Amino acid sequence: MAIETRFSALLLLALLQFPTLASAQQNAPADEPSSKIHLDVVVTPKSGPPVAGLQQQDFTVLDNKTPRPVTSFRALGGSEAPIEVILLVDAVNISYQKLAYARTEIDKFLRANEGRLAHPTTLAIFTDDGTQIQDGSSSDGNALSADLEKYAVGLRTIRRSSGIYGADERFQLSLTALHQLAVREAARPGRKIILWVSPGWPLLTGPNIELSPKQRQQIFTDIVNLSTELRQAHVTLYSIDPLGADESLQHNFYYESFLKGVSKPDQVNLGDLALQVIATQTGGLALSSSNDVSALLQRSMADTGAYYELSFDHAPADHRDEYHHIEVKVAKPGLAARTLQGYYAEP
Repeated sequence: MAIETRFSALLLLALLQFPTLASAQQNAPADEPSSKIHLDVVVTPKSGPPVAGLQQQDFTVLDNKTPRPVTSFRALGGSEAPIEVILLVDAVNISYQKLAYARTEIDKFLRANEGRLAHPTTLAIFTDDGTQIQDGSSSDGNALSADLEKYAVGLRTIRRSSGIYGADERFQLSLTALHQLAVREAARPGRKIILWVSPGWPLLTGPNIELSPKQRQQIFTDIVNLSTELRQAHVTLYSIDPLGADESLQHNFYYESFLKGVSKPDQVNLGDLALQVIATQTGGLALSSSNDVSALLQRSMADTGAYYELSFDHAPADHRDEYHHIEVKVAKPGLAARTLQGYYAEP
């Protein structure tokens, strides 16, 4: 069914507004210079686990294609790495039947290896009523599995499940949940891995959706704020699609059209706020095309086995919300680095 053009006005009237960028930057630790950019870098071969044993001189950081000196370097990995995992079950963007399957797969993941998890893990359940976050964290997967059974997740309301207006509401609820999670994690030390089990929220894009300049500016502001919040909270996001092979290839990879960072309002599209896009841009993964959700969760956690924490000072910005694209090169053949893809700098 075609999306009516008039819907765009209704959508943007209700589009959530995150706190201003200045407010978001106040969440950064007081001892962290605003010009300091921290990167968590995973280095992988064409196939196989992340590569350990690299040195600082093996890395080159490019900021808008310009090399920047690395000001700090640490090789990390394994259970000793300062990592907290948040495992979020999305009951808003998935049917009740698929949710039941996803929970079974999550249970299998938690109970693997006799329930010994590599890092302290917190459960979160995202429903129509908001996000329930478990008090405390645990490395006991068996205990977390038992806790997961206690969460009652019912059917979505019909109003939020049907039609374009339901899609709009799920879009807003989802971004609000991610924003609130980023704000929560900003106050906590260390690196955070968010495993978001979901097919993603509606992209709300198409030839029949037209955005005014004012609407594009608002979306751009939201993109800048959310990107900054996640970066300052030291979050790497992973999108785990429990629908897997049940979805079409076109649907699975449509998000790739929006992966390039947005540098100005006239470039924006609501697809720039897709779960898979945000995950990829934080240096995480958007995993789909498999019904083995437990294996996808294990694949995500494999990234914590070996990684590198680098920092650099970004160059002065010429204007507000100046987008900088980041690349990390590895001076060894056959290896590729994955990390934060970009950030927004202020004068």
